[in-house]
Amino acid sequence: MEIIDFHAHIYPDKIAGKATKATGDFYDITPAHEGTGDELLSAGKKAGISGFVILPVATRPDQVRHINTFIVNEEKQHKEFYGFGTLHPECENKLEEADFILKSGLHGIKLHPDTQRFNTDDKRLYEVFDYIQGKIPLLVHCGDKRFDYSHPRRLKEVIRNFPHLQVIAAHLGGWSLFDEAFEILKDTDCYLDISSTMMFLSSERVTKYIHGYGAERILFGTDFPLWDPQTEVHSLMQLDLRPNELDLISFQNARSILSAQS
Repeated sequence: MEIIDFHAHIYPDKIAGKATKATGDFYDITPAHEGTGDELLSAGKKAGISGFVILPVATRPDQVRHINTFIVNEEKQHKEFYGFGTLHPECENKLEEADFILKSGLHGIKLHPDTQRFNTDDKRLYEVFDYIQGKIPLLVHCGDKRFDYSHPRRLKEVIRNFPHLQVIAAHLGGWSLFDEAFEILKDTDCYLDISSTMMFLSSERVTKYIHGYGAERILFGTDFPLWDPQTEVHSLMQLDLRPNELDLISFQNARSILSAQS
């Protein structure tokens, strides 16, 4: 069975350990890996994963072009990688950066409102959402009971205002707010990934959410380097899913999204 990891992170070798530790500290998690591209490929191969969607985050506006260029280069070097770009609402040239992402052949844009410290529905990004809708997807970190930046109701507002924007809500739409997220997003037009969910929820509860949303909306993701790909794949296989549901989640939905950007 083919498996595509739709939620992974990598960093340049010289800063990978430091960057990954900072993320682990933010969530009070001890990362499973350091976070280099080579390490992801090695760990993913052991887990039977054939493709990885790489999701960067710029915590400052001056980092955006440098990070996007790094992702472009990593994708060129590794056929297994499908890179997304990053943006920041404080960028003065947001549309120029969005155009760079499009013309560079990256497959979408990733935002992390909690670490970037802005609201998902911040109107400073509306021109970007309008520009990319119908072209590339937007994947957003969603949910954290400690903050309001990424509350799922804010993502629903974006979906309402940009009906042609293909949206992917990370972490079943609301990390640490799973029930609330389900009530808010169950009837919206978006995909959801299951990264950083299976170690916090029982397999029965994850399966319940998948069936509630519909397997045709769900994407597998490991959230590497926080978690180990083999462990995540094993947890996926323990879910009470029919073969066709497992195929949708492990690769068919991902292929549908990625092929649309080719």
